[in-house]
Amino acid sequence: MSTSIQWRKSSFSGAQGPDCVEVSRSADTTLIRESDDPHVVLATTPKRLAAFIAAAKAGDFDRLTP
Repeated sequence: MSTSIQWRKSSFSGAQGPDCVEVSRSADTTLIRESDDPHVVLATTPKRLAAFIAAAKAGDFDRLTP
């Protein structure tokens, strides 16, 4: 990924340790990565990410966890 990308650390990630979720956004793309493996980057649209977050908050994926 380009070094010009400005990554933001999740506010839910603790101040201690390297494990955190980072995001970057342009007008039509949202990038997501985990700090301990920064070369693996997920790309999506802001609309699709918002739909995923809404579904997670609604519990739509709860059946997938033990």
